Amino acid sequence: MHVHFIAIGGAAMHNLAMELAARKNYTVTGSDDEIFDPALSHLRQAGLLPPEMGWYPERITPDVDAVILGMHAREDNPELVRARELGIPVYSFPQYLYEQTKDKTRIVVAGSHGKTTTTAMILYVLRQLGIETDYMVGAQIEGFERMVRLSDTARYAVFEGDEYLTSPLDRRSKFLWYRPHIAILTGIAWDHINVFPTWDGYVDTFRQFTRTITDTLIYFRNDTTLAQLAGEVAGQIHCIPYDAYNGNVPMQVFGRHNMQNLQAACLACQQIGIAPETFYEKISSFTGASNRLERIAETADFAAYKDFAHSPSKLKATINAVRERYPDRRFIACMELHTFSSLTADFLPQYKGTMDEADEAIVYFNPHVIEHKRLALVTAEDVKKAFSLDRLRVYTDSRLLEANLLRTDCHDTVLLLMSSGTFDGIDVVGLAQTLAARSN
Repeated sequence: MHVHFIAIGGAAMHNLAMELAARKNYTVTGSDDEIFDPALSHLRQAGLLPPEMGWYPERITPDVDAVILGMHAREDNPELVRARELGIPVYSFPQYLYEQTKDKTRIVVAGSHGKTTTTAMILYVLRQLGIETDYMVGAQIEGFERMVRLSDTARYAVFEGDEYLTSPLDRRSKFLWYRPHIAILTGIAWDHINVFPTWDGYVDTFRQFTRTITDTLIYFRNDTTLAQLAGEVAGQIHCIPYDAYNGNVPMQVFGRHNMQNLQAACLACQQIGIAPETFYEKISSFTGASNRLERIAETADFAAYKDFAHSPSKLKATINAVRERYPDRRFIACMELHTFSSLTADFLPQYKGTMDEADEAIVYFNPHVIEHKRLALVTAEDVKKAFSLDRLRVYTDSRLLEANLLRTDCHDTVLLLMSSGTFDGIDVVGLAQTLAARSN
């Protein structure tokens, strides 16, 4: 089987490419116009890095059995055009995952926040119990070789369900392809406004998702929108509400949002025969997914964490979790506005109140990114006004931000760094470890 990837450098795409080559022994080729680390290093190590960047339709030959099209490509991509001319089947990433797992019991975790961690929790417990599982998750999990696994033998498939667009040819949400037997919805908070410009449109894609579930919907009971959607399908499928876990099993993860994630994961595992007491025993050693409240430095009186939080709901939940964990420490929270939504002037007011629990609140953004995304100008004053926090410090120069953080007095302090980007090249782990060394 020869599978060709158009836009192979995506986070999930390159993991799928490596999985097909390694586990299924497929012939895998691919192309992209730009590839960055870690995908670049991963593909090079696997022997799958394209020999040169760009699109080369001559690589699409009749011996190619299938093409997988990434979201990064355009619909007039010359390799895609050639594949269609030759009648080669073209799949989107989620469509291909479904085709590979359509005879398995599928568990899908969706929602505006918490889906990566909840998916990771389910996978961790199944791994601890020796239950073979196919999966796709949006972050690296300790003990898991890749972010994607597809086999011929697993009975179960666990997917993180993303509401973003499927491909340049299919403008529906990715999770509409998965048709889960068991689904979790963690919460709905408006995001991706470049794709869903209205709240109603955003909610509607989740409404469509609930109508693809064949058996059970597990949903957070305190989200009124989710309760409404569950009510609409309650006659067709089994609907189970949940709240935060409040037991006394010691856990490595913390924060109310993680206790909600944990309870959702437990209920999903229960649907496939895993007793709650067994789940809690196994999950007690789970330390989290990469970039999700990941501890990157710690001494007796200093701790630093990094997190993927960028949308308002994620930001607030993560900040509140750290405040609860360290109620008496000086708390510095620093986040980067990096996504299309977060850099859009009309969306910025959604961040009001999200950083109030931090003693020192810092926001960084790069004006050149706003230019690149062709958005209306946003100023530091616009950001301060949107967050409605007088003590907020706003930076637009990453070197100045890093220099000022390095001058921080670290004693009796916790530092939280949050971004879906890189703070324009700041080595956040190195920075945190330098501060930790100074606090000793």
